[in-house]
Amino acid sequence: MSDSRRNFLLKSFSATSAAWLAANWPAEVAAAEKAQGMGAFTYLTREQAADVDAMAAQIYPTTDTPGAREAQVIYFIDLALVTFAQDKQDICAKGLADLPSHTGGKAFATLPSNQQIAVLTSIEKTPFFKAVRDLTIMGMFASPQHGGNYKKVGWTQIGYDDSLNFRAPFGAYDKA
Repeated sequence: MSDSRRNFLLKSFSATSAAWLAANWPAEVAAAEKAQGMGAFTYLTREQAADVDAMAAQIYPTTDTPGAREAQVIYFIDLALVTFAQDKQDICAKGLADLPSHTGGKAFATLPSNQQIAVLTSIEKTPFFKAVRDLTIMGMFASPQHGGNYKKVGWTQIGYDDSLNFRAPFGAYDKA
């Protein structure tokens, strides 16, 4: 008797769950995308990530087209620092440690835009700025599987078609 009740409850729970998920699917997808935007960092702390994200947003700003924030290049930069750009870890660590001396002790991300630009102008010749600038540009246009270029916003800006379907650029080349 209890076995049949247990089966009934399991089946009804499964059907209810499936119906709820189907009814709320768009909201679940939106929540998953937002969660990706607030993901964990591998190398950077949250505070460091906020500063680097603010730097990237000034380097590749949002205008009438998406910028570094919309492309979520901060995740690319964080991933790069533990993979192919490990040699930049010391440069970034030193640069992030030195950053408060240029911001009056405040977090770079909390400064108004004009002050952020002034700070970036004062450090633009440093290896730290160069590393962040290079990784920002890479993150805008790299394959999304590597962390940046979220929803292919960088590729959309340059008209890159990643479908891998080759079409002859000027029609057929067959000799007739």
